[in-house]
Amino acid sequence: MAKHVFLTGPPGVGKTTLIQKAAEVLKSSSFPIDGFYTQEVREGGRRIGFDVVTLSGRRGILSRVGSGHSSARHEYRVGQYIVDLASFEQLALPLLRNADLGSSATKKVCIIDEIGKMELFSQSFIQAVRQILSGSGIVILGTIPIPKGKPLGLVEEIRSRKEVKVFNVTKENRDSILQDVVTAVQNCLK
Repeated sequence: MAKHVFLTGPPGVGKTTLIQKAAEVLKSSSFPIDGFYTQEVREGGRRIGFDVVTLSGRRGILSRVGSGHSSARHEYRVGQYIVDLASFEQLALPLLRNADLGSSATKKVCIIDEIGKMELFSQSFIQAVRQILSGSGIVILGTIPIPKGKPLGLVEEIRSRKEVKVFNVTKENRDSILQDVVTAVQNCLK
């Protein structure tokens, strides 16, 4: 039986929107829910980066378009984006660590959107996700990218776990699978 639910699909297909809608439906249930999602940041119609936004509305920088002339000794880069690891960890890690605290008798939902290249620069994030995956009281509702290029270790590990249910989100099904996703999470909470 599944313990965690993940959404996968190409960039821009609607995974974040779907996870936000599922979070709203799940909030009305009696189970505690927390976590974060990733949001595009646009300026003048052009995407300039991504922010991490918690379900309680706190916001921090995940990445911004970089010039490539940084004075930083070590720069974490994905394409044109420079990842602000300190900002990401400051916002995301307390949510993940707090999710793992408390009584294992109380089931909780932890939203993790997304476990992708940018987030995987953080070894602390990888450790926290693995700890939740192996625990018993937390159900992750998360997103992972579709395999492309070099495999991402944690993403492939998640995809291959027998206790993980993965929904493939497409433009054709993104508006019709919300209830299936919510039901899958609710079944994990039983």
